[in-house]
Amino acid sequence: MSHRVVFAPDALDDLDNIFVYLAPAMGAVPARGYVGRIRSYCEGFSNFPKRGMRRTDLGEGIRLVGYRYKATIVFLVKDDTVIILRIFARGRAIDLRENDDEPG
Repeated sequence: MSHRVVFAPDALDDLDNIFVYLAPAMGAVPARGYVGRIRSYCEGFSNFPKRGMRRTDLGEGIRLVGYRYKATIVFLVKDDTVIILRIFARGRAIDLRENDDEPG
């Protein structure tokens, strides 16, 4: 069964922030490519959505998976949809208290 993958507004903001952080140091094209690879990785959850570590201490159904030891992806599988809630760059504390919006 294939799942639909959607990005919460906070996750899209996180991707933008990663780009803004990386672009001055590595250039816009490589930074855009890196962000694109994170996005593609997340979109791959459509075929295998229940990967990663379950973190019920962060919320019901919350899962975490690392991306190349550089980012942590926080997501939720709800019915046939994978909701990418946040994407934390390496070293950032995982705090979901501000995240109360889930796209449908």
